[in-house]
Amino acid sequence: MPSAFSQAFPPAPTFTEKNVGSLKGKVIIVTGSASGVGYELAKLLYGQGGNIYIAARSSEKVDRAIESIKASVPSSKGHLAPLILDLADFPTIKNAVDGFLQKENRLDVLVHNAGLMTPPAGSKSKLGYDLEMATNCMGPFILNHLLESILTRTAHAESIPDHVRVVWVSSMIAAFVPPGGIQFDEKSGSPKVLANTMHNYMQSKVGNVFLASEAAKRLGGDGVISMSVNPGLMKTELQRHMPRVQSIIMGILFKPPLFGAYSELFAALSPQVKAEHNGGFVVPWGRFGDIPDHIEEGLKPRAEGVLNSKRLDAAGFYSVTRVNLVLVPER
Repeated sequence: MPSAFSQAFPPAPTFTEKNVGSLKGKVIIVTGSASGVGYELAKLLYGQGGNIYIAARSSEKVDRAIESIKASVPSSKGHLAPLILDLADFPTIKNAVDGFLQKENRLDVLVHNAGLMTPPAGSKSKLGYDLEMATNCMGPFILNHLLESILTRTAHAESIPDHVRVVWVSSMIAAFVPPGGIQFDEKSGSPKVLANTMHNYMQSKVGNVFLASEAAKRLGGDGVISMSVNPGLMKTELQRHMPRVQSIIMGILFKPPLFGAYSELFAALSPQVKAEHNGGFVVPWGRFGDIPDHIEEGLKPRAEGVLNSKRLDAAGFYSVTRVNLVLVPER
């Protein structure tokens, strides 16, 4: 396993757009792709001729991103399309998916790249959920569920196995959460909202690892591979809520978003990723890594999905998320 130091200061990427080949005919959704890492990933994919959906909240930002990407890669034979959704406003996800399914009959790769980091304490979604958990876990869960059918249908139609994938973007910082699963609030029946804002963010990023693991179990038999990714230490809009001093330090030490895009590109398209890696973990800037031991412990099933009365394992987190959202039935 690459060490924590190696993940913080990794070697140069070895899988880039030069290794991808033509993506003609491939349909890919990248959430949070109007800026940052998602934008850079979408640009790489569009450059290889893919049919790329730029998924984000603001139609204005999406339109600007599409114009910018087209101008940056004028020779591309690919296609860019908007997909307007707010991962913390769940009805918008359903509306976006309905529109997508009216246009497309396949989906080759879904990248859950969008995220929110340390918003003001007490921030809530429109339905009253913790804003960070809603954006980073619950919204992606809904989006994934609504697209499962087209993902599995695409996998069944593919002549080459292991090419249909779901990428769940976690973080290196998830390695620093307390041992075990996600903290559980028995009163609310939901993941506990932690007083420390950075711990709350870490917990949501563990949720991405848990969701990738459970998606691998539930969709792997249909040929869909799910991977979680530590994209690396980068300066992006995620840090917009950080104190100014920390933001300045991050800007000096961290890499540009393109490097994180290479981490995600590896998980999404590298031929090295096979069925035996399903549910696995990718580290910067595109290498196989191991899920930290104390998070791995939370992937082991326990009675009723609960490690103890205050922590959830991966299956428990998946089930609690489903129950809280009501509209998502068991597969």
